[in-house]
Amino acid sequence: MEAIIFFLVLSIVCYVLFGGADFGAGVLEMITGNINRQTIAHAIGPVWEANHVWLILVVVILFMGFPKIYSTLTLYLHIPLLIMLIGIVFRGTAFAYMHYDAIKDQSNIVFNWVFKISSIITPLFLGIVVGAVALGNITPSAVSFYDGFIAPWLNLFSFSVGIFTIILFTFLADVYMIGETEDIFEFREFKTSAKTLNAISVASGILVFTSAEFNGLPLFSMYINSWFAVFMVVTATFLIPVLWWSLKEEKIILSRVLGAGQAIAVMLAWFWVQMPVVIRQSGAADITFYNSVAPDATLWQLLLALIIGSCIILPFLFYLMKVFKGSQFQSEND
Repeated sequence: MEAIIFFLVLSIVCYVLFGGADFGAGVLEMITGNINRQTIAHAIGPVWEANHVWLILVVVILFMGFPKIYSTLTLYLHIPLLIMLIGIVFRGTAFAYMHYDAIKDQSNIVFNWVFKISSIITPLFLGIVVGAVALGNITPSAVSFYDGFIAPWLNLFSFSVGIFTIILFTFLADVYMIGETEDIFEFREFKTSAKTLNAISVASGILVFTSAEFNGLPLFSMYINSWFAVFMVVTATFLIPVLWWSLKEEKIILSRVLGAGQAIAVMLAWFWVQMPVVIRQSGAADITFYNSVAPDATLWQLLLALIIGSCIILPFLFYLMKVFKGSQFQSEND
């Protein structure tokens, strides 16, 4: 089971680092203005579809390996999940028409706005789902539609996690985008906004902890009582001045690594304080990896499929990145 959990966590981390940055690119375009539209479209164009492989892996692992987690999520949080999926579809459709349509007319403006708005809605509701499973407002014994399907996610904490997710994704997109442009004006603009977003992400993180206490979740105590979570938070904090130095010195690859490292540290701390609980419930036992796991025979088949699939998919993903992005990694001074 631990190997399955490893693949699940790895898939989530990769989806945030790659797919999340794609969503952040839409938000970044809205922040920095249409002057960067072509740069952003050129950067994510070759790889945006491939990044959803990680989300598909998450769904498959939960469906086969931990069916109770999957069924609980899709039942009690079906509204934010549906909105998130609609955002994914609308965003992908808009980007395809905006980027590949042979005729550039007024409809391109509409597609661009759909792309931007969907890039905000999708990570917002992804974060809302994450906040809802941690808060513990899911009530299997609820007798009303509101208590069963609205109250678990319509609260300050869940939305604060959603806001943090948007900012994190946008920050990652900005750090990655620094190495995508050859225009000196855009380069400086991305550097400045990266520092700003990094600072805002810290402020939004404080908002998450504050809203958790407001909604009755002792998140601060959970972190303080976990040495690993404290270590990850301290690591992410100490990376901030190093990241800003690398941005000042225009160390493109190092900046990307440090930005991704901060995101990974934040996610690992979150995973650690929750383990082994996946979904906290009100009026019922919490759902953990251990009380929701599929039979051993299913786990072995899933693990075999994940290993074989990784051997097939990962080399091709690496080749895709090498073909379209390889030239950018030759020198930090390019």
